[in-house]
Amino acid sequence: MKIEPVKFGTATAIVVGIIWALCGLLVFSMPGGMMRMGGHMGYADYGHSLWFLNWGGYFFGLVTWPIIAGMFTGALAAIYNRLLG
Repeated sequence: MKIEPVKFGTATAIVVGIIWALCGLLVFSMPGGMMRMGGHMGYADYGHSLWFLNWGGYFFGLVTWPIIAGMFTGALAAIYNRLLG
């Protein structure tokens, strides 16, 4: 089964954008709780650190992460299709 690289990349970009938006809003609304959760996920103690996220960084990430993820998965789908023959 072939994968359409542009559609797959676009779908990935949309999902990553939604996840980035939700996670960023959680960091803005509950920075301490998100720092603890990030520490648990990374097996680390971030108790002495603070999140540094401003609106400029939020929107920069909201644009760049989906583009990077979409390009990556589009390339992955193209390579997969080529390997299929």
